Amino acid sequence: MPEQLLTYALILAKLGLIFFVILTLAAYLVLAERKILARMQLRYGPNRVGPFGMLQPLSDLIKLLTKEDFLPATADKWLFLIAPGLSAVTALLTFAVVPFGPPLEIFGQTLPLVVIDLNIGVLYFLGLSSLAVYGMALGGWASNSKYALLGSIRGLAQLISYELALGLSLVPVVMMARSFSLTEIVMAQAQIPYLLLNPPAFLIFLISVVAESKRIPFDLPEAENELVAGFHTEYSGMRFGLFFVGEYINLIILGAMITVFFLGGWHGPYLPGVVWFSLKVLAICFFFIWVRASLPRLRYDQLMHFGWKLLLPLALLNVLVTGAVLLWIG
Repeated sequence: MPEQLLTYALILAKLGLIFFVILTLAAYLVLAERKILARMQLRYGPNRVGPFGMLQPLSDLIKLLTKEDFLPATADKWLFLIAPGLSAVTALLTFAVVPFGPPLEIFGQTLPLVVIDLNIGVLYFLGLSSLAVYGMALGGWASNSKYALLGSIRGLAQLISYELALGLSLVPVVMMARSFSLTEIVMAQAQIPYLLLNPPAFLIFLISVVAESKRIPFDLPEAENELVAGFHTEYSGMRFGLFFVGEYINLIILGAMITVFFLGGWHGPYLPGVVWFSLKVLAICFFFIWVRASLPRLRYDQLMHFGWKLLLPLALLNVLVTGAVLLWIG
């Protein structure tokens, strides 16, 4: 019984630490994006609140907490109130299966740097990424606004189409690692990352997660010049903040998944595993910001055409080719 209590206490401690680190990182990722975009566009970013603008996330939090949180008169009250939390919570829960580094030896005990090492970690990730759709869908539908509804419909169509390519791009990874466990997938890349062994799967997964993140060039659910703010048009205050924070938490989790599946996870020379993992995730987040600063938004028909008629067939073909090669080499 004491050992079980210790195990539960350790899991809760890991979850608390992850929540604190991820929420803090998400807040400062917003600041980093604003500064990086500003530099890329030859202007200054936030630089007034605190030294070098470092207290800007705290200022934004206070602003969101003190703004009026109003409820549209014709909205579906409970769904409208619940929807923002779904996006943030589903993204946070995904971190339960992410291995941040190799197990540590402390006082003769092995401490795995993962909350729960599920043997179906890939399926857990895909399941939660599918559930994140409900936050956007319910937020748009419950708002009883044509702009919000159009945004949520666009988002549903977009995520369903790119979920298929995303899931199929991970089939070769599972075939090569012979496991659904994220820890075992990372350990299988101790010598060569899957980015080098299967570049098509990496490219398909990368494009799919950019679409999953609903960011430029795939930000059709929000499209300010067409839909005001898309699915969260009617939200204000901290409920809008939950949608906003959920997007950046999702950005971090997608960076972590790219690192786990294709960049070798914590593997790297000289530096500790956790440091390598963090650097790779931050590099992917910088790539997302760079893409946002560089590419224009796709038209809706171009976006769907690209997902269904190009990415999906390529992902299926890559599964067949990878299976044939693995059979051939025995």
